[in-house]
Amino acid sequence: MNAALHSNLASSREAFAPALTRWFKHNARPLPWRENYDPYHVWISEIMLQQTQMERGVTYFQRWMSQLPCPRSVTQAKEDEVLKLWEGLGYYNRARNLMRAARVMVDRHEGRVPADKAALLALPGIGPYTAAAILSIAYERDEPLVDGNVARVLARVFDLDAPVGETATQKALWALAGELLPPGQARDFNQGLMELGALVCKPLNPTCETCPLAELCEARRLGIVQHRPVPGKKVDITALSIATGVLIHQGRIFIQRRRDEDVWGGLWEFPGGGVENGETPEQAVVREYAEETGFAVTTLGPIRVIKHGYTRFRVTLHCFFLAPVNGLGTPALTAATEHKWATFAELDDHAFPAGHRKLIDSLARDSRFAKLLGQDPLL
Repeated sequence: MNAALHSNLASSREAFAPALTRWFKHNARPLPWRENYDPYHVWISEIMLQQTQMERGVTYFQRWMSQLPCPRSVTQAKEDEVLKLWEGLGYYNRARNLMRAARVMVDRHEGRVPADKAALLALPGIGPYTAAAILSIAYERDEPLVDGNVARVLARVFDLDAPVGETATQKALWALAGELLPPGQARDFNQGLMELGALVCKPLNPTCETCPLAELCEARRLGIVQHRPVPGKKVDITALSIATGVLIHQGRIFIQRRRDEDVWGGLWEFPGGGVENGETPEQAVVREYAEETGFAVTTLGPIRVIKHGYTRFRVTLHCFFLAPVNGLGTPALTAATEHKWATFAELDDHAFPAGHRKLIDSLARDSRFAKLLGQDPLL
């Protein structure tokens, strides 16, 4: 590195934090967890915002706080209640880890979110990023942090030419964030980095002309903003064809609760499973019901086909109305821990995977469903 370039990078680092924190003080969004920076609020918001858009996260956060305002209240809630509050956010193990962590807080930390880094990292669901967020934002400790927004800002401003997902690049990003962090200003600095990445230094169509770091940004100077950060390998998406069915008997609907160790463990569902080679979705749902419940069923017709994308999967969900072939006794559950015959209204009291919740929404608008239940149209 020549002396002039080294001098430019050094001056950029010196100017970075003041420009960023000034910008944040004038542009910070009025988010509910920023009202008093309560450690519990910061913790819940950070967990919720993983893989969740901000506007949606705010809605979930406010609903959560209205029912579970402190760690002790989480330990007193039933799992079904917690999962219902979490329904739609996905990655339900995060909700279970919140419950486990809250129990530790009550048992070992007087019902509070600990302010010690080692204690935080010992809690279920809290890794280096979340611990750093809690310490720096809630407790104003000088802890750097790196998430996707932060990585993008740093990769552009300092022209990092390696994929940000690689281990070596992550180490370099965390080290750089630590070097840039001004002592005593971690709350504004870290939030400013994340806010800038979310509002200005966006993945697509960044508004560089409004960026407080525009004059410091190497990617902008070189005209390569669209090439930073360097992408990693694309994730392979697996296509899954699934068949499921709504079994109605005497005005009630059969649902079952998934095993805890399964995908979407602990959530409720309509039984079903993968369509195997050589069979139709209608054949698959009949077979799956027999295998999972012991019930002999027949299809009464399709409801709809639902397509839903997850991180690594693209699911095509074939949905059918079902009726029993013979009498129905006690189910022999092989893929669930419990079952219920629920009214349609009671479905809202249970947490379902996103695809099944879409199916429930469709049922509310389907006149055939109302007739099968033996009642007037629902809408």
